[in-house]
This record gives sequence, structure tokens and C-alpha cells, in this order.
Amino acid sequence: MTATAPAPSPARAARATAYLPRLALVLAALLASLFTAASPASAHAALTASDPKDGAVVATAPAQVTLSFSEQVAMGDDSIRVMDPQGKRVDTGELRDMCSGSTVRYGTALHSGLPNGTYTVAWQAVSADSHPVSGAFTFSVGAPSATSVSLPDRQAGGGPVGVVYDIARYAAYAGFTVLVGGAAFILLCWRRGSAERPLQKLVVRGWVTLTAATLAMLVLRTPYTGSGKFADVFDLDGLQAVLETKTGASFVSRLLLLGAAALFIAVLFGAYARRQKTSSAAEAVDETGAGDGTGAEAEAEAEAEAADEAEKETSDLAFGLAIGGTVVAGGIAATWALAEHASTGIQPGIAMPVDILHLLAVAAWLGGLVALLVALHKVPDIEREAVQRFSKVAFISVLVLAVTGVYQSWRQLGSWSALTGTSYGRLLIIKVSLVAVLVAIAYLSRKWTGRLGEVRSTEDAGAGATGEEPAEVLAGVDVSRETSTGSGSGSDAGAGADPRRAAQLARQRAAREKAREKQVRDADPGRAGLRRSVLAEAGVAVVLLAVTTVLTSTEPGRAAQLETNRSTAGPAVPNRAVKITLPFDTGGQNGKGTVRLELDPGRVGANTLHLWADGEDGKPLDLPEIKIAFTLPAKEIGPLPVAPDRDAPGHWSASGVQLPLAGEWRIDVTVRTSDIDQTTVQKNVKIG
Repeated sequence: MTATAPAPSPARAARATAYLPRLALVLAALLASLFTAASPASAHAALTASDPKDGAVVATAPAQVTLSFSEQVAMGDDSIRVMDPQGKRVDTGELRDMCSGSTVRYGTALHSGLPNGTYTVAWQAVSADSHPVSGAFTFSVGAPSATSVSLPDRQAGGGPVGVVYDIARYAAYAGFTVLVGGAAFILLCWRRGSAERPLQKLVVRGWVTLTAATLAMLVLRTPYTGSGKFADVFDLDGLQAVLETKTGASFVSRLLLLGAAALFIAVLFGAYARRQKTSSAAEAVDETGAGDGTGAEAEAEAEAEAADEAEKETSDLAFGLAIGGTVVAGGIAATWALAEHASTGIQPGIAMPVDILHLLAVAAWLGGLVALLVALHKVPDIEREAVQRFSKVAFISVLVLAVTGVYQSWRQLGSWSALTGTSYGRLLIIKVSLVAVLVAIAYLSRKWTGRLGEVRSTEDAGAGATGEEPAEVLAGVDVSRETSTGSGSGSDAGAGADPRRAAQLARQRAAREKAREKQVRDADPGRAGLRRSVLAEAGVAVVLLAVTTVLTSTEPGRAAQLETNRSTAGPAVPNRAVKITLPFDTGGQNGKGTVRLELDPGRVGANTLHLWADGEDGKPLDLPEIKIAFTLPAKEIGPLPVAPDRDAPGHWSASGVQLPLAGEWRIDVTVRTSDIDQTTVQKNVKIG
């Protein structure tokens, strides 16, 4: 037999829950400071290739510099800057769009006649998922040299502007969750809640938060993706440029949809709330009339018909609100899907609807959880059926989250190794763990839901059977006394002549009513336990929402692995010379032998070449002519001819042999042993 823990006393539960909201606020503040103080958002569009390559040494100055990215980016004429060793710009400032098919490539032309030395390429862009990206690399012409170019330490999307922008992003997600989840909780779970002031305040605050955050991101977009200076908030030309981008269009669309959401809120908390109050009052009158048996039959029938008509109109209005609210909520969610991760990468046509469903499920679950917590804490008489209906809504939301989350994870990660080898994968593991914890706490909440109201119902039944005072009197409030005092006693008569006394009595009545509601609310151990478990869910939900927001600003696993592969692709033969031996046979007299070639250091850039020729007897073979050529078939570079100098019989050398790029190079050695006997031998080697 399993032991059951005793229910906490009402007084102890009241003291504990009084501090829980403060703890949740402190936790939220700590999480906000933690995540907003983090480094700028990671790049989402990875630089996959460049020409010239990072660190390459080329024999002659290129006519242009090109950059290739893993996904679509937005670039301007000043997005690619090329500077000489003294820091002077040597590019023409004209951006060349060289994209074709799935290849995303941009370039800029260089001035002619550039001298030898090391050149710095600095670039900045906005990735297709709305996040700014930037970087720099160097290449050399002829030979590396000292350079005095200094690049700014600030990364794109960083600095104080980046911190404020990230705070606005967190606030936007939180506002959307509370707005949509709170409204869904009212329409799907507890329609009478539309007339409750605490829930009205919650939904309105969600709308205000989302609207303010969207406006803030819109005006901060120019400095966020550009200079990083708050003064550029007033740059009207920059704002115009932002409005022409996909991100700017999503912000404007969101603001228009929030206007429609304001109308939805006005109807929900206006006409619909009034009808709910009228319906509740009519039900109370019907129950009273049925109990005393004094109503006339005709009048009862008329009232019943009027009640049925009012209920039908209320149901029709609720249906209209549900349809309209779903359309508006889906539209707001689409403003994220159309401008962030879902709109880039593979299968965007599937990913965007899936992302919309994912966001709506998150809002219905977590936002509804916040609404339930407010109702349990502020409203004394929420019905058990409302909590049970939310439990079903939460279950369906979790199922939708699971299905859409699995698809999104596969799409963004691309491989199992990215799950532990990238920041995105590690954050995803944390998110899944938090969801598991949240589901476990939700299971405990379901147990408390089963006990909700049982103790109070038993006490009320017992009070009715034994003639004891009702729950209001047990809570320390004498309702009969309050009623008699408020119905024409001498003190009230005097209060009518004294406004100050009347105000004092009104405050006392309000305080007594609040105390009565609180004591009645806390007298139910099931309610107190449910409130604690729901608050624990809300605390975990705050952490989950913060991690999810950080996840949206973290480079997906697919792109991160592309960038890692590019940055870690080092020399194939590091710190040692390339040495090969090639046998040859020209077919003539003394036409057989071997050549030994050594390329030091065997890397991109300048190399020293030595070549020795040996006859069949192993002695040095003095050849009339020998030629060498280097070809990189993968990049269609070459052949690059090399004419070595004869140092001694059977020994040739050449210095400054330039290999501009890493890759699989083919070395062709042409050997001539007489005027008519000649052959070419070749071998492939990897050059780093």
C-alpha cells in the first residue's frame, strides 16, 4: 500500500504561495540578465568559400574578390571592403550579384595594378533569417607582408544596441505567448473568465508587450544591422531601407495584425464579457426561482426562451471570436516563420506551416498555463471543469509540439553529430529536457485537479447537514452582519452625511470581501496544491521560453557544421615537404631512370622546389631539358609552368613556386633525354 502525503494546512499554503510569485519574477529577471548579457547572436549564414581563399598567396592580383554563403543574404554596395596593407580601400565599391541556382555568391571588383602584399577583406550582411553576420579574412599577392589594417571589435548585432534588441526579441515572444495563450484559455477552457478583471489585465498586457517590442525592433533594426549606434534610430533613410526588407515587412505585418487583435480583445472583454455576465445572472435567477416555486408558469417559459436565445447568441459570438482569433494568432505567428529559420534552408514550404503550428502550440500551452496560474491566484471560484478542459488543451498542444519539434530538429541539425557538436544541438537537448520536466510537473497538476474542490464540497455538505455556519462565516466574515449594516442602519445613515466616513466604510467592505475571498480560496487544499504545481510549471516555462528564444538566435547545426568544416580544413601535409619519386622511360638510349621531386613546405603560397634525376645505375643523370607544371583540375587552375635552374649535374631547383589554393594538385614532369626522346610523367599530391 502506498502512503499518501498529508495535504498542507491552508495557512501554511497561503504563506508559501505568497512568496512564489516573487520567486518566479526573480527567476525571470535572472534569466533575462543571463541571456541578454550573452554574446551577440551567432551567424546563421555561413561563409562557405571565398576567392581568393583565406590565407592564400596568389602570383598576380585578382580582378575581383568573391564570397559564397550557405544561404541567401542581403548585401549592399558597401558590404564587401578590400583594404591594402596600409588600410586603404582598393575595391571599386560596386557589389556584384553572382548568385545562380542554389549558389549564393557575391563579389566586388578590385582596382588594377595592385602591388604585392597582404590584403584584408571585411564583409557584412544580413542572413535570410534576419540575423546580421560579418567576418574578415586576408590573402596575399606575391608574398605575405605586414599590414596595419585594424578592424572594429564590435561584431554585427553586438554592443548595447544588440542587448536592447535581444531584450525586445524576448519580450515579443513572451507577449505573443501570453496574448494568444490567455485568450485561448478563456475561449476554450473558461468562458466566464472573460469577465474576470485579472485575466483581462493579463491578455491586455500581453498585447501591449508584443506591440511595444515589435515597434522597438523596427526602429532599432538599422543600428542593429549596421553601425551599432542608437543615434541611427532617427535615420529615416535607414528605416526606409529596413521597410523594404523581408524582416521590415514582417514587423509591419505584425503591427497591422496587432491592430486586428486589439479589436478582438475589445469584443472579447466587452460585448462577450457582458453576455457572459448576463447568462450567469440569468442562471442564478432560474435556480432561485426553481428553488422557491413562486414564479408563474408563463413568466418562467418566457424567461427560459430568453435565456436560450441569449445562450445561442453567446455561443455564436464565441464561435466567431474563436475563428477570428485563430486567424489573427496564426498571422502573427507567420511573421516569425516568414522571416527567421523556417524561411531558409531545406524544405521552406513545409517548414513555415510547421513553425506556425509550433508557435501556436507553445502559446496555447505556456500562455494558458500563465492564465491558469493567475486565475488560481486571483479568482476564488474557478470551476474544476475549467482546469480539466485546460488539461486536455495542454495535452493536445504537447502532441503538436512533439511532432513539429521532431521535424524542426531534423531540419536544423542534419546529423546526429550536430546534436552534441554544435551550440544549437546542445541548446536543443536542454530544451527537450525542460519539456520533459514540464510534462512531469503537469502530471502532478492533473492529480491535484482531481482533488480540486473535494474538501470544500464535503465541508459545505457537512455544514448543511449539521446546521453549522457556511464557509463565509468559517472564514471569519459574518455575511448577515455585513448585509444588515449595509441596508439602512444608523451608521450607514450617518455615513451618507459624511463622505469621509462613507469612503472609510467602503474600504472596510472591500477589505472584508478580499479577505473572505482569500480565505475561501485557501480553504481548499486541492486548490492550494494545484496552485503550487502550476506555479512550478510556470517557472520551468519561463526557463523554457528563454532557451527557445536563444535557440532562434543560434546558428543551426547544418550551417555550423559547414562553417566548422571550412575553418578546420587545414593543410593536408602540414609542416613537412612534399616528396615524390617518378620513374620514366623515354624509349631511347639511356632513356630509363627516375626523378625525385621535393616541394618545401608543400603548402599554399611560395614554395622551394628541388628535383634530382637518376639513371638506371643510380647515378645522377644530366638531362638536356626538364620541365615542371602544376594543375588544380577541381578549380580549373593551371597548368602553371615552372622552369627550374640547373644547380649541378642531375640537380635542378626553383624558388618562389606559387600555389594559390589548397587542393588535389597534379604535378607533370616532362623529361627529355635526347633531341627526339621525351616523356611526361605525373602524380597527384594534396597541397594544404
